[in-house]
Amino acid sequence: MISEELQATVKDKHRPRSGLIVRGMMAGPVASSPEDLQKRRLSKRSTSISSAAQLKGEKEEGNDLSVPSVDSQESKETSTQVNTEFSPRTLSSSHTISASEKLRNIPKDTDDFFAKLFSERGRTKTEERKLVPNFCTESNEKSLKVSASHRHSGTGKEKKERSLKKSENWLSGLRKSPTPTWNKEDQTKDVLELVDVEDEATTGEVSKNLNLSTLHMLQEVSVSKAIDISLAKELKNLLFGSSLCCFSEEWKIQSFTFNNIPQLKYGIVQKKGGPCGVLAAVQACVLQQLIFGDSNRNKDARCLQPSEVHRTKCLTMALADILWRAGGNEKAVVALPSGRQQFTPIGKYKADGILETLILHSSTRYEDLIVLLQQNIHQFEIGPCGCILLTVSVILSRSINLVRNDFDVLTNRLIGSHGYCTQELVNLLLTGKAVSNVFNDVIELNSGNGNITILKGITSRSDIGLLSLFEHYDVCQVGCYLKTPKYPIWLVCSESHFSVLFCLEKDLLSDWKTERRFDLYYYDGLANQEEEIRLTVDTTQMFTEDKENDLIPPLEHCIRTKWQGAVIDWNGTEPIL
Repeated sequence: MISEELQATVKDKHRPRSGLIVRGMMAGPVASSPEDLQKRRLSKRSTSISSAAQLKGEKEEGNDLSVPSVDSQESKETSTQVNTEFSPRTLSSSHTISASEKLRNIPKDTDDFFAKLFSERGRTKTEERKLVPNFCTESNEKSLKVSASHRHSGTGKEKKERSLKKSENWLSGLRKSPTPTWNKEDQTKDVLELVDVEDEATTGEVSKNLNLSTLHMLQEVSVSKAIDISLAKELKNLLFGSSLCCFSEEWKIQSFTFNNIPQLKYGIVQKKGGPCGVLAAVQACVLQQLIFGDSNRNKDARCLQPSEVHRTKCLTMALADILWRAGGNEKAVVALPSGRQQFTPIGKYKADGILETLILHSSTRYEDLIVLLQQNIHQFEIGPCGCILLTVSVILSRSINLVRNDFDVLTNRLIGSHGYCTQELVNLLLTGKAVSNVFNDVIELNSGNGNITILKGITSRSDIGLLSLFEHYDVCQVGCYLKTPKYPIWLVCSESHFSVLFCLEKDLLSDWKTERRFDLYYYDGLANQEEEIRLTVDTTQMFTEDKENDLIPPLEHCIRTKWQGAVIDWNGTEPIL
């Protein structure tokens, strides 16, 4: 049964169409004439197959579908269009495989339907078989090409929607209207709804003008998911040892905000005690980018007065390096606040207003990580909880299981008493592994009865080093992987506090002549430092300790754990005791 709307359409004969798609009967590419072969595209299989099934079902129920015979040439054109649907050879080489897979999924009853349709019009099976090779030969001369760049254009979508609507109207009318008299060529126009969808550009032209950078920007930078209560509990257990603990106010108000004092524009300001380990590690990585980011040559003090734009860029690169290193140089996770709770805190979990709001963004490309951090760097630099965001991000980049396996004791935690950073957290930020010690490699302790305790240390030379006052007191031993890093930048662990010591001369770590006399700069973000502190270290002289004067600055003790007996000049600055 054909709708009245279709009867009116039948009268409008010989309407030219190009770049056509079958709507309502079949799936796949259509090429009614060789001139339009490069302008056509695949239609949705679901709409096509369902339409064909409806037609067959209604025909079997007894609906009298009368099809008058037409002349041989017009019937051959119709058959050519029909058989085009089942010939994957009409596809270009880049789409042949996918089209073939789709064609194999077309049910057999669709072929049977058209076989019956042709038999009612007086066509024999022999004549039908002759039409297929003719079309295939014709299609091999000029294959169909589909432009991927225009596949989702707004014009194409609008035409697809109009086509789909026409198909639905035709199917609904088919159930209501009386049997019409079909006319020759209009039968093809009505049964096979044809719609123009392609632009004039061909695949070759699009490929020639392809802009790779534009395509890269269109790619999804990261995969995002909201934090859940299970992950939040695991994070708190790893950080504090209990899911009932929360971040202190000192952590909640701390971000990586730069100093506005002209001589200290490179420095990050610490507001209160607690997260100094995280701040010092980030400060050291920022200095690495600031001093040695563009080249490994020695610099002068002018590089320590960066513009606001440049220091923000260095912060972005520093955070990216920390996270990428923790992810094994394969992946990274960036935790960002969403402004609303992602789960309802229940059970043994105490909400702190930060973890519950996080969205976790995963990147598997370093370039995508840079883009993601550039877009959200204000959350770390200006936002109220940038320090927490980085801590959560570096843990998830490493993964909770690997971080816990890094510990000597599985019950260790990353934030100790009074909100201080543990050595495990500092090592995670510096080396990408949350090991519990600062010596080189692994030490095995045999406690007897076959019990061996494994103590894990630093496994390779670090970019950033560490000097510790505990080594001066023989409490620990800092290995050369940290004591002699790749860059002359060290975290200083002294009196339960972390600060930074650095040199502008890259050759300090490779040329013994440079080590004779050199300058070290010291920065402490918590000390309300108002001026530059520059120390001159002279290893050609031997320091003699005055037993009557025991007020030796702890910083000097730390420096002498690497340069034993060196004489240190504060250059007029009041020594920090």
